[in-house]
Amino acid sequence: MRLETHSPGLARSTSNTDRSGVCLIMAQALLVFALALTVDTPAASPYFTIEVVDEQTGRGVPLVELKTVNEIRLVTDSQGLVAFNEPGLMNQSVFFHVKSHGYEFPKDGFGSRGKALKVQAGGSAQIKVKRINIAERLYRVTGEGIYRDSVLLGRPVPLSHPVLSGKVLGSDSVVNTVYQGKLRWFWGDTNQPSYPLGNFNVPGATSLLPEQGGLDPSKGVDLEYLVGENGFARATAPVPGPGPTWIDGLVAFTDPSGRERMFAWYVKIRNLLEAYERGLVEFDDASQTFKKVTTIPLNHPVIPGGHPFLKTVDGVPYVYFAKPYPLIRVKADPKVLADPSQYEAYTCLVEGARLDDPRIDRDAQGRARYRWKPNTPPLFAADQAKLVASGALKPNEGLLALRDVETGKGVVAHGGSVYWNEHRKRWVLITVEAGGTSYVGEVWFAEAGSPLGPWVHARKVVTHDKYSFYNPKQHPMFDQDGGKTIYFEGTYTHTFSGNDQATARYDYNQVMYRLDLDDPRLNLPRPIFRQNSGFTLEDPRLGSDMPKDENVVTPFYALPRASDGTVAVYELKAAGQEGHLTLTKPEGGEAATPLFHLLAADAPSAPAASVPLYEFVKAETKAKRYSTETSLEEPGFTRSETPLGRVWNNPTLQLPPRE
Repeated sequence: MRLETHSPGLARSTSNTDRSGVCLIMAQALLVFALALTVDTPAASPYFTIEVVDEQTGRGVPLVELKTVNEIRLVTDSQGLVAFNEPGLMNQSVFFHVKSHGYEFPKDGFGSRGKALKVQAGGSAQIKVKRINIAERLYRVTGEGIYRDSVLLGRPVPLSHPVLSGKVLGSDSVVNTVYQGKLRWFWGDTNQPSYPLGNFNVPGATSLLPEQGGLDPSKGVDLEYLVGENGFARATAPVPGPGPTWIDGLVAFTDPSGRERMFAWYVKIRNLLEAYERGLVEFDDASQTFKKVTTIPLNHPVIPGGHPFLKTVDGVPYVYFAKPYPLIRVKADPKVLADPSQYEAYTCLVEGARLDDPRIDRDAQGRARYRWKPNTPPLFAADQAKLVASGALKPNEGLLALRDVETGKGVVAHGGSVYWNEHRKRWVLITVEAGGTSYVGEVWFAEAGSPLGPWVHARKVVTHDKYSFYNPKQHPMFDQDGGKTIYFEGTYTHTFSGNDQATARYDYNQVMYRLDLDDPRLNLPRPIFRQNSGFTLEDPRLGSDMPKDENVVTPFYALPRASDGTVAVYELKAAGQEGHLTLTKPEGGEAATPLFHLLAADAPSAPAASVPLYEFVKAETKAKRYSTETSLEEPGFTRSETPLGRVWNNPTLQLPPRE
């Protein structure tokens, strides 16, 4: 290449040495320029980034649908991102309708919920949505494309396999437990990319616990699937026989010899949903598969399953099976676990009775008596409802009385789990409702002093618009802040919902939520106990030497903590006299601590389920009684004109043992 200067005169007056130096400098510059041409420079992104965030937390919201005017549907990934590149819609204003289960975008003047965005390659926009759900949707746990849009946009992601792991496209209900220092996960029927039929014999995976180097559960679950030679999640429960194998009742514990073991209950399915065999399997460490231990008759009265937990009662370790109520238990011993005759149900049926011959066990006073009994079925919600309808049980004799804390409407629990929560010092129920505003898509929270209940007042924490979210499972191993924050997931699918529009990638997969138990909306009514001469918010049988069947009256339910529009209630108790309630704060001492809280008597937005609490005074003795009734059976008492405030009725006479 020939180089020429722009000034010939200058060139003639420059020495040969100077000319050589100039040439060298120019040659070096050309070399640098040539090298620069060989280095890849970051290409401009072809995508327009749309980020949808929770206006309350600023966190990206997964499962938000963005739809254009011409029906192009996009769904945010697990970081709330959409990578948009539609050739015909770039470099112009594009309107996106915004919709998501349990989240809301405001309407414009024409009633449309959405926003017009200036779409151009490399550009970005943020959309804020209002969370209606109490629980916060975090991410998808299973399936393809969990972080699809994040990867396309070059964003960092928390998973080792952010777009496809174990070739799993979709998986049914999850069961999990901690075993040998790892979290073990198993699912139902699972789809694959290569054919519509996939794994129908229980795929499995492991993940590290957060305290052992695993992900913070707020960020994700890094699953490592057990895969076959083709890379697809392989069967871990190849129980002989035609049709799928499903498992539940997964539990791990240490046997009397000190060996850790893991068991599950299986069912074999044919003709779509016909169960033709049930039994117990044990996990074999060598093959990493479940092996059959025993079968159980299909008509056995006590069938374990659901999501178990371990609890020691009177020094004996038990496995409790929550379906979703933990009304079945067995000793945590492999020999006993394999013997169906030793399983017990907490039931009011006479021992040996059956649901088609429902004889009620009654005490000397004629009251329905619940006890742990072998060879006798428990009464779940549908069974109890039939007995009440037939007149065999009175409505207030039922054990299960779950209802909406706002409306008082009954909530039929379909599936879920129960675990002890250290923050609340209560047992927590996460359950999905059967037949709610979506068929099995409404998730409820409730708590109780015993795993047996009473489960009464519940609050909806997740809702779905004509979509299913069944078999929710809380993960107590993920609890944070001493149990203040809990995590649960469920199966998101259009199956059973009546909705023929399945959500791409998300459908038939697991979605994780977290719940802040200090949310004021979870300040739920608790039973107020009255025994002897005083009141207490805590079951007086706890930690005492009283018999477990001691008669403790729970006349009503009230709030344990202050909320907007509540009034503190204190107890005054003079020596030798019965305690009475007052709304005036006493001077000093323990009496200055509120016993419980009432809704103000004139609260303008009091829940329809709440009722007035009246004080009754006996003129001669000044004795006082408190009731939600307008009159007392006990004579000589006069009711106050104005109620103290509003509380909730106690719908059940049953007060299960604290155990």
